[in-house]
Amino acid sequence: MTRTMSQRQSLILRVIIMAGLYFAISLFGGIWGWRILYPIRLFVTFLHEFGHAFGALLTGGTVEYISIHPNTGGVTSTIGGNLAVILMGGYIGSALFGNILFYIGAAKPKWVKPTLGLVIALMLVTGLIWYNSVFTTLVLCGFAGFLFFLGFKTKFGREALMLLGLASIIFILQDTASGPSSDLRAFEREMRFIPAQIWMMIWLLIALGLLAFNLRMLFRREAKDPSPNLS
Repeated sequence: MTRTMSQRQSLILRVIIMAGLYFAISLFGGIWGWRILYPIRLFVTFLHEFGHAFGALLTGGTVEYISIHPNTGGVTSTIGGNLAVILMGGYIGSALFGNILFYIGAAKPKWVKPTLGLVIALMLVTGLIWYNSVFTTLVLCGFAGFLFFLGFKTKFGREALMLLGLASIIFILQDTASGPSSDLRAFEREMRFIPAQIWMMIWLLIALGLLAFNLRMLFRREAKDPSPNLS
């Protein structure tokens, strides 16, 4: 019981530290804070755009290209598929992916390397096959190389997944007002009758629900597991 509580407290402490550092840097870091978080913002953009691509593939469409812009914006061009699912895929998909990364980093140490390998592969596919710009390819290939180093050459793979997942979730929630505005306008036109503001609230509730479910699973797992794997 003592070991279980210790591990649970350790997880809570790590989450608080990561979230606190992120908020401190983003709120009080000024231009240097923006620069420090710039790679994470690019990663969140990748998750968002890949969410659109995944929505297209999931509903029978194809992906023409994915572009990540230096200002951390992005564009995904798809052909076919269900437009509503594709549009939702950006916000909801990135929230889902962020939660999965965080959960694996926190609770599934044996899955860390395979997960990092999958993320690296998706980045390379996006940068090299769904090619659109040199900047996009350089960012994704560079980030893939950095994740490979962290995950396979150091012992910080778990921390990398937890940080990327948690920071992605926080950024998505922070960016609710402006981030998915173009997606919401298109979604409003596609679904009709219900305004974009209502859909934004629905998307936000889904994202918050995913986070709450994730945290509940994590803490329930810690409470049930008397000897968690720390390797």
